[in-house]
Amino acid sequence: MVEQDNIIELVDENDDIVQFEYIMTLEYGAHDYIVLGPVDEEDDDGIVILRIEQDENDEDIYVTIDDDDELDSVFEAISEIMESDLE
Repeated sequence: MVEQDNIIELVDENDDIVQFEYIMTLEYGAHDYIVLGPVDEEDDDGIVILRIEQDENDEDIYVTIDDDDELDSVFEAISEIMESDLE
């Protein structure tokens, strides 16, 4: 059973609610990122990385990263953190 404190619900492009498990928040470069994982262990599509930005009300919103170089750099930083945590 997954603890509800670590669950984040997002709305996908089909307006369906999708649940993710919160893994970490990372400050990298000029931005903050949130790292999410699948809630259902059978649905193991890997992690999801989203950039955290603020809307017009200064509330956090999660934005898809379209720049492959940015996504690769952030993924590499996350991988290094996770590897060091395992050691």
